[in-house]
Amino acid sequence: MANQLGKRYECSECGTTILCTKAGEGELTCHDKAMEIQAPRKLPSSD
Repeated sequence: MANQLGKRYECSECGTTILCTKAGEGELTCHDKAMEIQAPRKLPSSD
């Protein structure tokens, strides 16, 4: 799986977050487990 430029990856075990600044082949790991792409945050509504 290729790392995606500008995406944030998060460790499900410890909560560490990484911002990908250079795309490439390979896999980001933490605690010997692959890190998942972090879900986008909801923007506050503008009333």
